[in-house]
Amino acid sequence: MEESKRYYRLGVFVLVTAIVLAAILFILGGRSVFQPTFTFETYFNQSVAGLGIGAPVNFRGVPLGEVVEIVTSSAAYESGVPPEKRKNYIVVRVEVQVSKEQHVQVEQIRREAPEMVKLGLRAQTQLAGITGGQYLSLDLLDPEEYPATALPFDWTPKYHYIPSAPSLTGEIIANAQAFLASLNKAQIQELAHNLNTLIVDVDKKVQQMPLAELSAKAENLLADTDVAIKRMDPGLKRTVDNLAAFTDDLRKLAEHGELDSIVKNIDDLALRLDALIGDNQYDVRVIVQDLRVTAANLRTLSETVKRYPAGALVGGPPAKVQVPGSSK
Repeated sequence: MEESKRYYRLGVFVLVTAIVLAAILFILGGRSVFQPTFTFETYFNQSVAGLGIGAPVNFRGVPLGEVVEIVTSSAAYESGVPPEKRKNYIVVRVEVQVSKEQHVQVEQIRREAPEMVKLGLRAQTQLAGITGGQYLSLDLLDPEEYPATALPFDWTPKYHYIPSAPSLTGEIIANAQAFLASLNKAQIQELAHNLNTLIVDVDKKVQQMPLAELSAKAENLLADTDVAIKRMDPGLKRTVDNLAAFTDDLRKLAEHGELDSIVKNIDDLALRLDALIGDNQYDVRVIVQDLRVTAANLRTLSETVKRYPAGALVGGPPAKVQVPGSSK
């Protein structure tokens, strides 16, 4: 009896322990088992270095889930395909997981995924900062520029398929590599040979030019110019000679100090004229006033001549005729 009780207590202890452990596991992470999920996969035909398991997945910056698996298409779908016929894509699988309250959103994504793909939903790898790791970004791109059939395949995807688009970082690196490769393939030696050939041809053309003939023509042109100058108008030559003589006279006056004397005399004359005008300033004012009076008298005489020509020459205007009976 005592032994049966001991086994009973042991069973209860084990059962309680198991319940507590289950509760702890549920609290720590077991709740995710009961949360709605949506898994999709996408394929890349380029390196996804930096994208690892657990990398975040965003839709235009909104967190959706994380990367749960990264494999090659040869391992996932092409194990029985000859190596020369394999696509060798990189298969990235994503799990979209939200809270239980948001299970409607997961169902909406699962239901509308095919239609969103037609509208241009594409997956791209993006850098998290300049030196950070990569994450997966979902966005609506131009379906004509990034068609859904860009990466063809002949297997049935295990999960919903969302096409991918080349990342901007990958395109920049690919273009840089293509440019460097084109530089490496450039025929530098042939270019140098062609340049040397061009220089030789130019040198030959220069040597073949009639330099003697050109020199003779230049000498003839100079001679004709000299003759034309000698045949210029003699008046122009006299003008030049007179100008030269005038400048020579000015130079001689300056050398003998006479130019300074002339300038001094002109200065003295200006002073005397200024003093003369200052002394006779009153007389000049009286003369100007008399001229104004005379001009006024002449204006009056002119008007009188226009009205009474005969009276201006013989006498005053005719007497005013008084009509009989009129008042004065």
